[in-house]
Amino acid sequence: MNSTQAQPDGSANTVSFRPTRTGVRVKATGLGSYAATVDCWRAIALQVRERRAGTVLLIDETRGQPLRADEWQALVDDMRGQGLEDLRIAHVKPFGLQGVEYCEIFAREAGFDARVFDNETTAELWLRYGSQSGRQDKA
Repeated sequence: MNSTQAQPDGSANTVSFRPTRTGVRVKATGLGSYAATVDCWRAIALQVRERRAGTVLLIDETRGQPLRADEWQALVDDMRGQGLEDLRIAHVKPFGLQGVEYCEIFAREAGFDARVFDNETTAELWLRYGSQSGRQDKA
């Protein structure tokens, strides 16, 4: 499934989804902005709920000005209660982190099991084998 959103400058942002063994792989391209990032994560949350995914691997190839720390905090606040709390999320920025580490900090403080990476292979390994960071199996 693909989602394309036109931007004011005429460019398009695309978010594509592909099922994986444990969840969903997402690829986001286009111009990065706060609005585009929120739209992307809302689309991810919808896919997670529909697919009952256990993991999300986001390959974020958006370009442009990085989000500010307060925008990452607002995004995390907006995503609470959207079904992302009970899964592992790997956010990959292959062109450089661009401050996305703020999102990891805020997400982990809010109870999300999320990490940021600049390498897809490392992210995939963490999704498969990484520590559950304090989570306990439900009996």
